[in-house]
Amino acid sequence: MESTLSLSIDIGGTFTDFTLHDTATGELKVHKALTSPDDPSRALIQGLREFLEEVGSSTRDLGLIVHSTTLATNSIIERKGAKTALLTTEGFRDILEFGRERIYDMHDLHARFPDPLVPRSRRMEVSERTDRDGMALTPVDLDGALALIEELVNQGVESIAVSLLHSYRNPAHERAVKEVVEDGYPELRVSLSSDVAPVINEYERTSTVAADAYIKPAVSRYISGVERDLTELGYSGQLLVMHSAGGVMSADAASERPIRLLESGPAAGALAAGFYSDMLGEPDLISLDMGGTTAKTCIIEGGQPSQSNGIEVARVHRFKSGSGLPILIPVLDLIEIGSGGGSIAQLDNLGLLRVGPQSAGASPGPACYALGGTQPTVTDANLLLGYLNPEYFLGGRMTLDGEAAEDALAVLGSEMGMDAVQAAWGVYSVVTENMAAAARIHIIGRNKDPRNYSIVAFGGAGPAHAGEVARILGASNVVVPLGAGVTAALGCLAAPLSFENIRSMPGLLEQSDWEAVNQAFADMETLGREMLSSAGVSESDTTLTPSADMRLQGQIHEITVPIPAAPLSSSDIEGISADFHQIYQELYSRRNLSLPIEVQNWRLLVSGPQPSLELRQQEAEAIGTSSALKGTRRAYFPNANGPNQGGFVDCPVYDRYELPVGATLDGPAIIEEAEATTLVRPGDSAEVDPWLNLRITVSHG
Repeated sequence: MESTLSLSIDIGGTFTDFTLHDTATGELKVHKALTSPDDPSRALIQGLREFLEEVGSSTRDLGLIVHSTTLATNSIIERKGAKTALLTTEGFRDILEFGRERIYDMHDLHARFPDPLVPRSRRMEVSERTDRDGMALTPVDLDGALALIEELVNQGVESIAVSLLHSYRNPAHERAVKEVVEDGYPELRVSLSSDVAPVINEYERTSTVAADAYIKPAVSRYISGVERDLTELGYSGQLLVMHSAGGVMSADAASERPIRLLESGPAAGALAAGFYSDMLGEPDLISLDMGGTTAKTCIIEGGQPSQSNGIEVARVHRFKSGSGLPILIPVLDLIEIGSGGGSIAQLDNLGLLRVGPQSAGASPGPACYALGGTQPTVTDANLLLGYLNPEYFLGGRMTLDGEAAEDALAVLGSEMGMDAVQAAWGVYSVVTENMAAAARIHIIGRNKDPRNYSIVAFGGAGPAHAGEVARILGASNVVVPLGAGVTAALGCLAAPLSFENIRSMPGLLEQSDWEAVNQAFADMETLGREMLSSAGVSESDTTLTPSADMRLQGQIHEITVPIPAAPLSSSDIEGISADFHQIYQELYSRRNLSLPIEVQNWRLLVSGPQPSLELRQQEAEAIGTSSALKGTRRAYFPNANGPNQGGFVDCPVYDRYELPVGATLDGPAIIEEAEATTLVRPGDSAEVDPWLNLRITVSHG
């Protein structure tokens, strides 16, 4: 009998989250464990054992496991990847350092850029040349390439990136070099830019393939190790891995294309928000995913997370675009806010309070974890303000040290001329303002009004801050799912198997070589179907979604426009142009019909069936909230004792699991569950819907 149980695992910087969903009944069970930063797989396996023992099940009962991880991103940020080399065309050895020769901050003449992942001593030049149309001008010197590879092996290189000029138009030379590597040194990992990012942007293409090669050995070892551990535990099903564009891929594909995993965990959270958007019938949402290390937001429109065609990682300045390493991969359009429960609060050079981006993580953790951390964090502030129950953290599996939190905040407060409580409220206020400001910029930058959106809040810390974020943004509704602390993991189960391919063929839309375009789509379709077939998706269950990156002539940024299915011809130009101008109008509130349209890239998303994910609805009960009342706790709220009279009040505390459908309550109130705590601030109200979500109405009086 086929199993109806699906398990998802999301490894974050501080916690590892688990969800177990029964597709037959809609029942959902959740679990949370501290991440083991030195070896993430250890917390995964240990937490899996604890969770399955807790629910009375075993790995043999599971039909599917889907996994999202921060390993790829962390390997780059922490510079813990493999010893990597780069083979490139003669004369282009320094492309990783030349970049775009732009200063990302015009007011900072000493602006620093991140060091390349491959130092100059391991960047080698190969004799070869291909022109912009893909014609080979100089044959590739394979004997010379072999000599360079031998030299690199003697230096202890584990992985090689190959990025040759114009290989996006003709990959023959890169593939010939790869054959030389694999024939002579099969133990080496090889990444080709024509496979990883076959796009025209030379610097970005080389940066992307270098990052892919840099993380490939570690990601491959990790995934194969997890598969081995799961097999030893008796699991016989498939391991799927969440990728950055909001889909999942097979473990083998993830090992071969590890760069696609850079936003694996955050993408799962955005997918979860999209799932709730569809379930609740609210097509437009803002996701607020605040965990232990960072917070991220994403715009959900029409039930779908917004998309982007690239990201930056390892920024020198976390919030300054251009200060990081550019990576050209399909990715959900997320904005990171350096604010999580473990974000450290300190004074900057001007004596102003700053929260993050440094985080205490899982080790040593916030001061209140009593694991060696001494610096004040957001979690310490929330504990001192009375928002968290020190005896019920992680459902009582972990006790928080209130005195340690107060001591840490007292030190911070003394630097500001405040007591510990005032410092704690300052930390809470700053981190909330930071999240709201970042979300506002992200939303308004897309020509949208945040007041028209509801907020879906999750992550271990999100529900404690979402009401105030909504108030600052002018939003009136907040949705907090049951099991909010592990909602991102649930998003893994909402993701279809998918893979997007891209081909650069720059030129004016009206002058497109439609025969070449259709051939490119045929090649992308073949590759995509092969990848999905290897993961068990039949050809009849495959969906093709074509699009193109387009811009007005003379512009440097493209927008992605849906296009008709291939084969395409000149008769499609009028319709494609109209769709481009419509999307351009929505983004920029203007259109320009006098300039011709350029196409930069053609894209094809190949995807499998949408997974079956439904949560069980419950009937409303004719009972109040008294059975859910756990008692009261002193909690700090501004204006709670009158205008401009902030202070502690006796706040009712409710058990989230005892609140029935239809239950309503007025703020101030604290609602506790094992993985997260929700604040309903004074003047706000909350109601439990049929899926046991908390629907908070935010006052703006």
